[in-house]
Amino acid sequence: MTTQTNLIFWRLAYFFVVEQEYTLLKLSQDRNEMLLENRSVKEAAVIKLSRQNLGWAASLRRDNEQTVWIGERLRKQIGMRKLSMLNVIVSPHQPVDEFTQFIKPVESGKTKASILLFTEEDIAGPLQELEQLLMLVPDKRDFEGAEDEAAAYERAVLSHEVKRKEEEKRFFYYGKPFFTYIFTAVNILMFLLMTLAGGSTTTDVLVQFGAKFNPLILEGEWWRFITPIFLHIGLLHLLMNSMALYYLGMAVEQIYGRIRFLWIYLFSGFTGSLLSFLLTPNLSAGASGAIFGLFGALLYFGVTKPKLFFRTMGMNVLVVVGINLIFGFTVPGIDNAGHIGGLVGGFLATGIVHFPKKHRFIQQVLFLVVALALTAAGLFFGFQHGYAALDAQSVNTQAANELDTGNKQEAERILTNFIEKGGKPSAETYFYLGFIKAGDGRLTEAAGHFKQAVQLRSNFHEAHYNLALIYSEQSRYKEAAQAAEQAVKYAPDEQVYQDLVQKLNNE
Repeated sequence: MTTQTNLIFWRLAYFFVVEQEYTLLKLSQDRNEMLLENRSVKEAAVIKLSRQNLGWAASLRRDNEQTVWIGERLRKQIGMRKLSMLNVIVSPHQPVDEFTQFIKPVESGKTKASILLFTEEDIAGPLQELEQLLMLVPDKRDFEGAEDEAAAYERAVLSHEVKRKEEEKRFFYYGKPFFTYIFTAVNILMFLLMTLAGGSTTTDVLVQFGAKFNPLILEGEWWRFITPIFLHIGLLHLLMNSMALYYLGMAVEQIYGRIRFLWIYLFSGFTGSLLSFLLTPNLSAGASGAIFGLFGALLYFGVTKPKLFFRTMGMNVLVVVGINLIFGFTVPGIDNAGHIGGLVGGFLATGIVHFPKKHRFIQQVLFLVVALALTAAGLFFGFQHGYAALDAQSVNTQAANELDTGNKQEAERILTNFIEKGGKPSAETYFYLGFIKAGDGRLTEAAGHFKQAVQLRSNFHEAHYNLALIYSEQSRYKEAAQAAEQAVKYAPDEQVYQDLVQKLNNE
């Protein structure tokens, strides 16, 4: 190869590797061909740069076919949906025969390769085409020089690549995983304890072990913003989250270190529980919010170091986050509020601590202020207007638990507060109130509650039966008989209902 050809080749390599931050995937032993990658450049995510002494145009055709074959194979390996590739050839001269038909874009599968041919006679034309793709090219005068300049560019490219790999190794392997294993072990231990206590899918067990349960949070059990992170509902839930925690936790803890990982994980779990508390009344548990916080940490990496992010894990992270959010919005029973809260919390938590051994004080203070403001606003709104985040089922569950322990007064207070604060009571809510007041001898009030229960659910045979008992106690036999007949209508196999109807008819 001539001095000019070598200079063009290595100046282009310098432009791609140093100035455009392409990664050197492969360099041939004779250094006449290299494969470069930068996924953040959609128009040329992969570049094959080679220097050749072109003869007949047929060799150019074979090179194009080989290039697009390499690109298609690489696309499948890295999991890209489509790949735009650039085949840059540097030659002392053009092919000796007609070749224009062979420098058109070539496609194979889902890979498209555009071709640029640099020769000593024609540099300006290919540079102009390159500028249209990348918006920037080196100065044309940079391609005019001696052999020592080509050698200087070569040394710069290779040393830059060595330095980049060392920096990336330090970046991606700063810390050794520790808390990833600890949290996984804690999750498994808590699951085993819940199983022994009655089952991880049992409501009472979940509440007992600290699941997110809005009525108890409003009663002051603030630790339920954290404890749900370590609880899981069913074996499949545990296995899915444990796998996600292992793979994501390993990556995040290696990048940010142990202490930062601990902070990110716990704060994300808290913000996930907080947003779930604000938006969903359901009983919930699981590490999903904290795991989405790990996604948030990786997204922060993508925002602050976009080229490195997209060159390594970027598209995979975005696709997985997108799929999980869509899955959460479309599949019933998934606490997507917790996922979104964890994602935002992870992003903010990472912004507060930034990367190891690197500081951006003003930016970190801003992230801290935003995180504190959002957390304070969420807690204030939640505890001031928290009854809007309650549903009748959770309130009824809490009241039933109090009744099981013989605390009728507390159960009545819970149910009454829910109704007075604007909650939407169910038939069961009124039934429990009627049951409590009937037991205390407040028969008129109890009858009113049972009537409200059957108005909301006409086939509520237990409410009809209790209403019949109250009417009978008040000597309102005709109304008692009617209520008892309604109970038999909706539960004809209940002998006690039939006995009551017969007794009332006799009276």
